[in-house]
Amino acid sequence: MKLILLHGAPAAGKLTTAKALLKAVPGRLFDNHASMDAAGTVFDFDAPGYWELVHAVRLLVLEAAAKRGVPLVVMTYCYSDPEDLPALEQFEAAVRRHGGELLPVFLRCSTAELKRRVGSADRAERGKITSPAGLERFLSRYTIAPVPRPNCLMLDSATRLADETAQEIIRHFALDRSRT
Repeated sequence: MKLILLHGAPAAGKLTTAKALLKAVPGRLFDNHASMDAAGTVFDFDAPGYWELVHAVRLLVLEAAAKRGVPLVVMTYCYSDPEDLPALEQFEAAVRRHGGELLPVFLRCSTAELKRRVGSADRAERGKITSPAGLERFLSRYTIAPVPRPNCLMLDSATRLADETAQEIIRHFALDRSRT
C-alpha cells in the first residue's frame, strides 16, 4: 500500500487536494476528521481519552488497509513537530509491516492565506477551525512542519490550484493513473 500523507496547517488545502488527487488516480480517502468524528461520539473534543481514541482509530484504519492490500490511501493530517513524531512512526510502521510505503506531502501556505480560507462555509459543516482567531490559537499551540522524512514533497498550496497540486504529486511519486 502507498500512503500519501497530505499534511499541513488547517485550511492549507489538504482535503481539497486529496479529492483532486483521487479524481486522477484510484485510491481511498482517509480524512483526519473521520477519526475525530468517531472519537467525538463518545468524548468531548480534547477531553481525557479523546486524542488517544483518535490515534487508535487512525492506526487501526491504516493497519487494516495495509494488511488487506488497499493499493493507495490518501490521508489528511496536521503534523505537529515534535509531539506527533511517535504517531507518524507508528503509521509508517503499520504500512511498512505489510510491504507498503509512506509518501509524505507537506502543503504550505502563508498565514494570511490560511486566515482568508479558514472562514469558508464547508469548514463549519465539518466542525473545523472557522475563524482567524481560532487559527491563530492553533498555530501558537502547535508547530506545523513537514514530516522529517527525506522523501517529503513540499508544495505551496496558495500558488496553485488543487488539480495542479494533485498532478505534481502524481508526477513526483510516479502514481499509477489506471483504474482497476
